[in-house]
Amino acid sequence: MNTQTIVDCMTASFADTPFPIIVQKLAGAGVHGYRADLLKLRNTYYDDGAGAFDEAMPLTDVPAIASHFDGDAVAATVKAIQQKQIGYAEFLRAIMKAGCASYSVFFDGGKAVYVGRDGDSYTEPFPAAR
Repeated sequence: MNTQTIVDCMTASFADTPFPIIVQKLAGAGVHGYRADLLKLRNTYYDDGAGAFDEAMPLTDVPAIASHFDGDAVAATVKAIQQKQIGYAEFLRAIMKAGCASYSVFFDGGKAVYVGRDGDSYTEPFPAAR
């Protein structure tokens, strides 16, 4: 994995670069998926073997993660960022308020899975290419 590209993609995410561009760059750097731990504010990126790279999220004004997972609120927030109504930092804060404790992005599976502290989850397929 090209860790410098991963670091650059974290910066680009917080500069509101669209998700499909981030995925494309990460995949080009040898990443096959990643997990965002919203409790610890860290992302762990995985290659196709046993390799992993861990990086802190530079999120500020961090809200408490709600104890109840609201899948409908997470889905609405995903739609809002896809439609460029909100940026990435606002997206993270909103899903945390909706009870999302982590999410995993699976490049090969073409989906993201958002999970609450109670194990409830919401799965979002990657948006279709335009």
